[in-house]
Amino acid sequence: MTIEKEKKQIQIPFDLNMHVARLLMNEPFFAALSRRIDKSENRGIPTAAVFVDPKTAQFHMWYNPEWFAGLTDTERAAVLKHEFYHLIFEHVTGRRPDGENMMTWNYATDLAINSHLQGELPEGCLMPGKDMFAEYVPYQSAEQYLKQLKQDENFQNKDKEKGKGQPGEGEGEGMPGNGQFDSHAQWEEVDQTTKEIAKERLKDALKKASEESSKSNSWGSIPSSVRKEILDRISGTIDWRKVLRYFVKTSQRANKTSTIKRINRRYPYIHPGKKVKRQASIAISIDQSGSVSDSMLVSFFAELNKLSDLANFTVIPFDTTVAEDKVYVWKKGEKRKWERVRCGGTCFNAPTEYVNARNFDGHIVLTDMEASKPKASKCQRMWMTTKENAARPYFKTNERVIPIEPKVA
Repeated sequence: MTIEKEKKQIQIPFDLNMHVARLLMNEPFFAALSRRIDKSENRGIPTAAVFVDPKTAQFHMWYNPEWFAGLTDTERAAVLKHEFYHLIFEHVTGRRPDGENMMTWNYATDLAINSHLQGELPEGCLMPGKDMFAEYVPYQSAEQYLKQLKQDENFQNKDKEKGKGQPGEGEGEGMPGNGQFDSHAQWEEVDQTTKEIAKERLKDALKKASEESSKSNSWGSIPSSVRKEILDRISGTIDWRKVLRYFVKTSQRANKTSTIKRINRRYPYIHPGKKVKRQASIAISIDQSGSVSDSMLVSFFAELNKLSDLANFTVIPFDTTVAEDKVYVWKKGEKRKWERVRCGGTCFNAPTEYVNARNFDGHIVLTDMEASKPKASKCQRMWMTTKENAARPYFKTNERVIPIEPKVA
């Protein structure tokens, strides 16, 4: 083999996606979280970055393949964990205190994360207890490090030099000279609504990752304090406003505008046709079977009254069949009382077939989950039930299940 051929082989770009499973083999929680985050190479950044995609509200990770190729496996795994910690600690979705300098906050978040990755990261990374941060105690929160950084004259003076007179100016990207190896520049590029949707998506991802870790009886290197923070967060009450935004935003055809103009029938090719912008059409099927108690129906309608502040939706009562004569549109802003129109058995295929045959973008099923698993839905589907039924469902599903508290009828 010639030297030139050897060089070409050595210069093959590093494909992170081919190595993630191996790198996180001993990290069940991080591995489960990683599967829910898209990753793609980007040579426009010096190292790595995690952010919210403003178009999809999905979390995404960029990495520079040439930089990753020069790391050891331990360092690569540590960089992945560092990026995922930014998500776990909500640094990406707006935890930064109002009015605080972005660069100083960036340093504070890295110091908080890197405390948990001592001896694993590439040389030169920001680390409490080392170099210019020798007096900083490890394992503090980002807010605590932020306060200390603002009072640290050495840091402020050095930061002014890099920012040409203003503390915190500049991107702070890349290892050389500043110790902050990942980019945080994309954190400020999404609106608050998109961040809230992303937070709901993250909460769901954390829940699934924690369930997988609990089943395997291993959280890897996640410390107990962080584990408690994760479990506390995913056990919180559901904010329906955020859930609906999340659901509508991620519905298959929600809020899309046709890119093909209709031909004007009266003046073809002279005057343009109209673009059609449609709003997401949401179907909500309410289980009226005998196993669903009146108190559960009261709870369902209480949640729907909250949803009606945000959007129109079509209500579909069902038991073993859909009560088609009772289907109606619940208009935005309307308030309705609970009602029972059926009291038979339960078949989830009935509402699924009804929705599949029509032009709905999303389908929410309010039920006790006590029936066989239904056929696949053509649009995005999620389920709402009591905490008890969510914990012990009749069938297993990868679709989202929202628990609620039943009310007294």
